[in-house]
Amino acid sequence: MNKPVLVIMAAGMGSRYGGLKQIDPVDEQGHIIMDFSIYDARRAGFEEVIFIIKRENEQLFREAIGDRISKTMKVHYVFQEIEDLPEGFAPPKGRVKPWGTGHAVLSARNVIHGPFAVINADDYYGPEAFRLVYEFLTRPQEDGCCGTYVMAGYLLKNTLTDHGSVARGVCSTDASGSLTSITERTKIIRTTEGAAYSEDDGKTWTALDPDSVVSMNMWGFPESFMKELKERFPQFLESGLKENPEKCEYFLPFVVNDLMEEGKAGVKVFTVHDVWHGVTYAEDKQEVVAAMQELKLAGIYPETF
Repeated sequence: MNKPVLVIMAAGMGSRYGGLKQIDPVDEQGHIIMDFSIYDARRAGFEEVIFIIKRENEQLFREAIGDRISKTMKVHYVFQEIEDLPEGFAPPKGRVKPWGTGHAVLSARNVIHGPFAVINADDYYGPEAFRLVYEFLTRPQEDGCCGTYVMAGYLLKNTLTDHGSVARGVCSTDASGSLTSITERTKIIRTTEGAAYSEDDGKTWTALDPDSVVSMNMWGFPESFMKELKERFPQFLESGLKENPEKCEYFLPFVVNDLMEEGKAGVKVFTVHDVWHGVTYAEDKQEVVAAMQELKLAGIYPETF
């Protein structure tokens, strides 16, 4: 079996943040959040990384991180492009939004040749998650169509910002720690009681347990998952282009959920207790900078790496 590779989704622009937040430094040494993730991945055992980016941002990424990381890991670049569609489909006129996280990973289909982990570029996950996911992906897997996937789950209270709402996949698990469902909540806020979500753009709010386990889009998959992504994409396009041609998105959790419902896959959830850090909003930046410095002072990371 080939060694697991790390796939980093970095094609989003971060409109709420106001810029290309994936390459915005978060310490005095010029490290970006991806540096910390890749450092954690490397010490967990990953030796190869695939950046999924926009073609027009390639030079920026090479200068900000790619050229530096290529000295210690094997690096690939793939491009998430709106025109990358199955035969018979074309982007609707006026569409500028990418096709979602499922399409992003599908963009790497020509360079994934074994098990792989997937993360967001602009989220800090902590060392525990990378270690658990890597260990899982290096275990022998049963033969079959899809097999078992793994997801790093975080406590909701550890993933909120004080500066606005966040989108999280709220997870349900059974007694063995296997995922039973993911409910996408696109507007979650911190409250004095803990947390709440809205389904009507903030007109009404429903309390949410702050100890709920949520997905931060950190997954581990066997190579066979790529076949499922490819085969299910045309079906998504058939319905999505009719219902919401400008904004429909092919999300990873939706594909996983469908496979679970069909009995083709199971998902093991590892609950991680590290605190998430990210720059969803510009106001988050200084808090992330302070958090990274505290982690260095605690010895989790060296001053330079």
